[in-house]
Amino acid sequence: MEGPQSSTPAFRMLLLLLVVSLGPAWHVAAQRCPQTCVCDNSRRHVTCRHQNLTEVPNTIPELTQRLDLQGNMLKVIPPAAFQDLPHLTHLDLQHCQVELVAEGAFRGLGRLLLLNLASNRLSMLPQEALDGLGSLRRLELEGNMLEELRPGTFGALGSLATLNLANNALVYLPAMAFQGLLRTRWLQLSHNALSVLAPEALAGLPALRRLSLHHNELQALPGAALSQARSLARLELGHNPLTYTGEEDGLALPGLRELALEHGALQALGPRAFAHCPRLHTLDLRGNQLTTLPPLQGPGQLRRLRLHGNPLWCACHARPLLEWLVRARVRSDGACRGPRRLRGEALDALRPADLRCPGDAAADEDEDEERPAGPRVPPRSPPPPEAAAGAAPCPPACVCVAETRHSACDGRGLQAVPRGFPNDTQLLDLRRNHFPSVPRAAFPGLRHLVSLHLQHCAIAELEPGALAGLDGLLYLYLSDNQLAGLSAAALEGAPRLAYLYLEHNRFLRVPGAALRALPSLFSLHLQHNAVERLAPGDLAGARALRCLYLSANHITQVSPGALGPARELEKLHLDRNQLREVPTGALEGLPALTELQLSGNPFRALQDGAFQPVGRSLQQLFLNSSGLEQISPRAFSGLGSGLRNLYLQKNRLQSLPAPLWLSGLELIDLSGNPFHCDCQLLPLYRWLTGLNLRVGATCTTPLSARGQKVKAAATVFEACPGWTARKAKRTPTSRFSARRSPISRRH
Repeated sequence: MEGPQSSTPAFRMLLLLLVVSLGPAWHVAAQRCPQTCVCDNSRRHVTCRHQNLTEVPNTIPELTQRLDLQGNMLKVIPPAAFQDLPHLTHLDLQHCQVELVAEGAFRGLGRLLLLNLASNRLSMLPQEALDGLGSLRRLELEGNMLEELRPGTFGALGSLATLNLANNALVYLPAMAFQGLLRTRWLQLSHNALSVLAPEALAGLPALRRLSLHHNELQALPGAALSQARSLARLELGHNPLTYTGEEDGLALPGLRELALEHGALQALGPRAFAHCPRLHTLDLRGNQLTTLPPLQGPGQLRRLRLHGNPLWCACHARPLLEWLVRARVRSDGACRGPRRLRGEALDALRPADLRCPGDAAADEDEDEERPAGPRVPPRSPPPPEAAAGAAPCPPACVCVAETRHSACDGRGLQAVPRGFPNDTQLLDLRRNHFPSVPRAAFPGLRHLVSLHLQHCAIAELEPGALAGLDGLLYLYLSDNQLAGLSAAALEGAPRLAYLYLEHNRFLRVPGAALRALPSLFSLHLQHNAVERLAPGDLAGARALRCLYLSANHITQVSPGALGPARELEKLHLDRNQLREVPTGALEGLPALTELQLSGNPFRALQDGAFQPVGRSLQQLFLNSSGLEQISPRAFSGLGSGLRNLYLQKNRLQSLPAPLWLSGLELIDLSGNPFHCDCQLLPLYRWLTGLNLRVGATCTTPLSARGQKVKAAATVFEACPGWTARKAKRTPTSRFSARRSPISRRH
């Protein structure tokens, strides 16, 4: 051991020389900071939010690990844009108006774990745009305009665990779209326009455990594609216009535990629809059109069957279902729609003897009076594609695909609505043609049609009876046209219509009279019109409405009672209008409202009790970018523990009363406000330090505190009256505050 000991002094001298030689460089790297940014050198974090930057600053410290550039105007991410930041682990580029990511844009970021490109304007990704990100664990691409994915785009992301592609414009997934994602466990594809998945679309995802495909345009269960993801444990397919699924759809997922098919258009299930999903534990079928259900064969571990919101008919033919539920020990919900004597009865409270057979006088009377029109037996599987293909020719210049029951004539320069589509067509795409008027009975024989696309067709009028015969229509897209009004007569003939898209038209008011023809309307989209006010009666016919989108109109007033008929309303978007105060009176009578979007209105101030009428239900409240200068001490009174997310960023708040009663917050965003950190802000400081949440509140004045996080500005408040006596009393107001992490203490 003499050798190592004798070399110790020399080794120490060498180490000392190395530290001395590197010291100045380390110091310079730590001290330089772009003028528009805030650099936390101790934690190696740099924030340059909402600074109107058009390119990545070139003076960011080389040792930076977390870089936040959200809310700038970068537009293009050029090649090797971050090559001088090899230590980056987290990069936030959301809301940066990015239109193009060049090939090799992120080369050199071999340590990056999180890349956030959400809420930009990307319409495509070049083949090598994501090269160099071999350590990336999470990629956020939500809220862009991606229309297609090219095989190989994600090939370099071998460590990726989560890929979020929700809220884009994808209509098709090609084979091997996700090749190379060997460790991806969660793939989010919700809120797109997917109607077709290639059979090999999900091949190459051996670790995939969760797949989110809800809110798309899938007309049939893509069993061949889904069965490529053999490790799936959770599959979300809700809010798709699926009408039927059976064993022939080929869903074979041996590890599947949870399957969500809620709020679709299901009218029937085959008894062996899930026969090849032996471990299925929870099946969610809420909000479909199922009148009955056969005993399901195959999923031997099924324990939860959710049926709430289906028009279940509790008569003789439902006995096998009830007996199976008891025998298989499956817990179910749902209630009987009929017959009259059982209306409203919970399914799990009935016995087989309660379900009367034909021949019983009372049962016969009930069935004669109330049974819905049509056959009394469960609907059968749709006809095979071979039979459907010959049912009718396809109009010239159109493409009709028998296997998917889709017909398309988009962008063909047509001057009139064509006719002669196959009778079993379920999706009809007529976008980007020129139909100034849609005539009466424009779609004859299409009673199975579920989704009708008429965007960008210069439509100025729907004649009375235009939708006649569309008994099964659920989705009607009339966006980007020239409509200024709609009549009830124009919409009659589509009684089951649930989703009506009217954004980017010329409406001056909500077409309330027309809504009376749509008793099942669930979601109404009127964004980017010229609506000036909401008056009583505008929603008189929308009693089933759950989602109302009125963003980017010219609304200056929402009168009390205007929203009252829509008592089931859950989402209300009034952002980017001209409201000067919260329409508190209009919120009366909305007991189910969970999301209220009011950002981008010129409020300036919030009055006491502004949200009192929806205090018990509201969970998400958006007030960002609203010019707020003052918030009353009791503006949020009544909201209490139910509110989960509160967005107040990018306002003009110099001070803010501590909303002590908001004890259930999971997110509160106060970034982009010019807080004045003096003793008047002490109550807010105390409240924030009791939260285990990132809030983004930063001092702008006085100059001595500029750039400091309010939560970390203790030295500013130490001289305030009462500081010594109360500085240790931090009341935990968030349900997460009891588990504070070291990171949150330093934040």
